[in-house]
Amino acid sequence: MSVAFLDLSRQVADLRRELEATVGRVLDGGRFVLGAEVDAFEEEFAAYCGARHAVGVASGTDAIELALRASGVGPGDEVVTAANTCVPTVAGIEATGARPVLVDVEPATLTIDPAALQGAVSERTRAIVPVHLYGQCADMGPILAFAAARGIDVVEDAAQAHGAEWGGRRAGALGRAAAFSFYPTKNLGALGDGGAVVTDDPEIAERVRLLRSYGERSRYDAVLRGTNSRLDTLQAAVLRLKLRRLDGWIDRRRELAAFYARELAGLPVTGPVEAPGRRHVFHLFVVRAGPRDSLRAALADRGIETAVHYPRAVHAQPAYAHLARGDQLLRESERACAEVVSLPLYPELTDPEARAVVDAVTDAVAPLDPAAP
Repeated sequence: MSVAFLDLSRQVADLRRELEATVGRVLDGGRFVLGAEVDAFEEEFAAYCGARHAVGVASGTDAIELALRASGVGPGDEVVTAANTCVPTVAGIEATGARPVLVDVEPATLTIDPAALQGAVSERTRAIVPVHLYGQCADMGPILAFAAARGIDVVEDAAQAHGAEWGGRRAGALGRAAAFSFYPTKNLGALGDGGAVVTDDPEIAERVRLLRSYGERSRYDAVLRGTNSRLDTLQAAVLRLKLRRLDGWIDRRRELAAFYARELAGLPVTGPVEAPGRRHVFHLFVVRAGPRDSLRAALADRGIETAVHYPRAVHAQPAYAHLARGDQLLRESERACAEVVSLPLYPELTDPEARAVVDAVTDAVAPLDPAAP
């Protein structure tokens, strides 16, 4: 049996009639940028996150940039984030004119290590951007306490964490602001690019609303130096439809993840850890295996498609080599990037397909198991 890593056409097929009606409603309304659909989605998504405000923007990368700019981050500042994130996190930071400072991650969760913050901050540090990786929140308690003691803002990178929780609170309601992506592959995905800044702070929300539309308070009245980063009306309408299904999709992701964890237990691969006090929404199901390339090749031979998130830490990429830090300060991030493999997991994955993935992994790693006969 062949198993695709992700098949978005299945979700589209399931929602086809509702999607067509949603698109038709937008076409009939004749408003294609901002408007009532965007206003309604912002209100609904803020409520879902347990926050007061959400501001729709053009992408998750823009959401990071605008959340930071609205918090006062700019040229000459430093922003601390994880080394094993994807490039958009760092690109959003650099778009503000600030310098990213990379820190290491905890080996179990692969989220930012609070203990690594002490050696990374300076008098120029203005914000920390913890990445809620793969669908699990970073350990926000010590991060927030560390930041508060030093007057540093915390802006969550929640691009992969729609519905994830830490301490009973959802991603988006933990820091001063949060940046979400609605790229089509996300747990809550649009039919194109999209993002949002979520916050309890009305001043942050107002600044992001200005910044996303040329800094204009009203037409031809620019009070800030802004940009063009507006959420399309059509994407907002689609996201409103999908938001009603999100909790059900998360339940299915967690069901599949529990199956994988149970069936792969005892094998020489390390599965994801759901840390105490956190609710993992399994945007990705990521295992760690020493001989990653051979595992992926063996699964491909069985028709199982996999992916790697992410094959190189940020500072290991040519464009960002200047962000490297010495003395093995980023060794856990580097080790993880050499070992991680993402297995197929999405709500529409069938039980037989999940079983085929488990059987293929079991057969592929059996020769590596010292306990095998």
